[in-house]
Amino acid sequence: MDHIKIRESIVKYSKLMYDEHLVSATSGNISVRLPERPNAFAITPSSESYATMSPDRIVIMTIDGEILRCPDDAKPSSEWRLHAELYRAKPSVNAIVHTHSPYATSFAVLRENIPLILIEMQPWLGGEIPLAEYAPTGSLQLGLNAARDIGDKGGCLLANHGAVAVGSDLDLAYVRASYVEDAAKIYHMARSIGKPYVIPMN
Repeated sequence: MDHIKIRESIVKYSKLMYDEHLVSATSGNISVRLPERPNAFAITPSSESYATMSPDRIVIMTIDGEILRCPDDAKPSSEWRLHAELYRAKPSVNAIVHTHSPYATSFAVLRENIPLILIEMQPWLGGEIPLAEYAPTGSLQLGLNAARDIGDKGGCLLANHGAVAVGSDLDLAYVRASYVEDAAKIYHMARSIGKPYVIPMN
């Protein structure tokens, strides 16, 4: 079980995520579902620098926690259960990007969703950005809450934690993660100078 292209794409987007300040240090994580084995996925390793991460460090595992491929001194992201439960609940999701992007996380800390305030939020995210109920980092309950509270949206906030975006492929999941942070930043700026107008849902 090699999946070099998948592992290379995860490293590529992990470095982009770090360079674009959607994460700090080793926070956040990225995964991709295996096309021929829907109950398995490749995921970034725990507590490793994105700046020096290489494809051989990527872990492959099942949604039940069985390790299929892992370097001897590596372990999967501590948030693997978040990814596993999203994959378990959402068969159309094939990639997940979990960030700690600062503007989105600020609203997660306030435990507020981000309403539909930008026209691009509708086609890219499905409307507003909901808030997933709080659960401890790395817990099964965090994954269950996210899978439930994201609904049919392209991303959601994780209370007091960060944000997560999903997609049919990694390109889409990453674009959605970027739009989550962009919407949060603009909403924050608009609230600082006035009262934002929310776009009515049709």
